[in-house]
Amino acid sequence: MSEFWLISAPGDKTNLQAWERMNTVTSKSNLSSNSKFHIPDLKVGTLDALVGLSDELGKLDTFAESVIKKIVQYIGEVMEDSKDKVQENLLANGVDLISYLTRFEWDMAKYPIKQPLKNISEALAKQVTQIEADLRTRSAAYNNIKGNLQNLEKKTVGNLLTRTLADIVHKEDFVLNSEYLITLLVVVPKSSYVQWQKTYESLSDMVVPRSTKFMVREFYFDEKELKCEKEELMKLASDKKQQYGPLLRWLKVNFSEAFVAWIHVKALRVFVESVLRYGLPVNFQAMLLQPNRKSVKRLRDVLNAVFKHLDEVAAASIMDPGMDIPGLQLSNQEYYPYVYFKIDLSLLDGS
Repeated sequence: MSEFWLISAPGDKTNLQAWERMNTVTSKSNLSSNSKFHIPDLKVGTLDALVGLSDELGKLDTFAESVIKKIVQYIGEVMEDSKDKVQENLLANGVDLISYLTRFEWDMAKYPIKQPLKNISEALAKQVTQIEADLRTRSAAYNNIKGNLQNLEKKTVGNLLTRTLADIVHKEDFVLNSEYLITLLVVVPKSSYVQWQKTYESLSDMVVPRSTKFMVREFYFDEKELKCEKEELMKLASDKKQQYGPLLRWLKVNFSEAFVAWIHVKALRVFVESVLRYGLPVNFQAMLLQPNRKSVKRLRDVLNAVFKHLDEVAAASIMDPGMDIPGLQLSNQEYYPYVYFKIDLSLLDGS
């Protein structure tokens, strides 16, 4: 998939002209595909609250992304031989992920904007946490059936020394309930079969041990046990088949729910950081950029040049990485003159 950059800059006349300049340059040089990212007028609250919320949203962003990756990985595990079709099952609100991103609309019903930002953040966190908990429960139940089935299926493959004989031997192959006779099963390598046929009738107490190249397989014929084994195998296979459809549907629905929640977290982060960075009254424009993979560095240079007036000190440090700025640790965190967050959809390839 693709990488996107979600950025924002002030919405005043000067910066709207900067946006136009940026759009012109990036489109003319094919540096990126750009689209406006609409974030509604949210309740700001106090600046102190915004600072605390900024940290919480950072953690929630990471958590939501990890849950989404777990769902994608598990969809691949559940689909087994159809892993190549995982991506076509990853939709958000019924559309592909790129379409959802480029046409993002805030979900007013799920996340009403009249409530404080902290309430929205907590609702998102609760939703994602519940999805992760349900994923653990459902995956454990399915994995248990799948594991038991695989263990039984392993017994039906392999060599005759280890595999189950339930589908090979029959009741009539055995002398049962005799005081004097007991049926022994022997495993003879194909290369020794002719020799075995010639000699096995003359076996006696005086035969040199192991000279006839066969191995005795300990086996007690129990018709009920063999029947139970077959029934258990069929039941597990049936249970797995019955759970597969509902589980896959749940995974697809909750991937969509988690992805939508994640992008709302990104939108919240842009709003909070834009208010903290650009101040009040709230006036900023958010934009979604899909960089051309071959032009990432060039695009970054264009953005830094266009928006360097927003933070001359930070812009200068980007141009000169050796510059030491007190209080600004650029080495530990990506920092640019504009608000910037990355949305990396390549993390969802399930590989």
